[in-house]
Amino acid sequence: MEARRLAILYSHLCPFRSASVPSLSSIVSPSSCAPQSKETFPHDCVFCQIIRGDSPAFKLYEDDMCLCILDTRPLSPGHSLIIPKSHFPSLDTTPPSVVAAMCSKVPFISNAIIKVTGADSFNLLVNNGVAAGQVIFHTHIHIIPRKAGDCLWTSESLHRRTLKVDQETSGLANRVRELLLNISEENKDQVSTLS
Repeated sequence: MEARRLAILYSHLCPFRSASVPSLSSIVSPSSCAPQSKETFPHDCVFCQIIRGDSPAFKLYEDDMCLCILDTRPLSPGHSLIIPKSHFPSLDTTPPSVVAAMCSKVPFISNAIIKVTGADSFNLLVNNGVAAGQVIFHTHIHIIPRKAGDCLWTSESLHRRTLKVDQETSGLANRVRELLLNISEENKDQVSTLS
């Protein structure tokens, strides 16, 4: 697992260049909204470098809030990443407005990718944290084009278990609802003190 993480990280730092690929300068440009100073990006990760224009990437889409690029280690043709232009190390540290901006682009971008690749559908994926397979600690959403029978995930061959309707499951649901209610109440209190 660690070797895979290192290989993916290295691939983002040193993308493969082939003689048959057009000059990167003809298709890669710095983000128009990206600051030109490194002080603005205290976490100098590869995605921050791409946003600044310091590292190459095949850009598919860009606006004031986010950027969509082709993944340098795609699981399928058209595998893309939607990245916020501000650095947030994980989804849970990313403001809801930024997550909303990223997610609002998914239908638009994924429809174009599906048409171009001839895919049937796509997976939307966020690896949030080390145990989930996150290797670049800058929030990003994967759009992974899929075709019927591609067997991309080994879990597709696993049989899923039916949810047990028992005291343990009921307790889990109750604890999550209670925590969400407490968080919601804390947020209301914070908003009322700011007013």
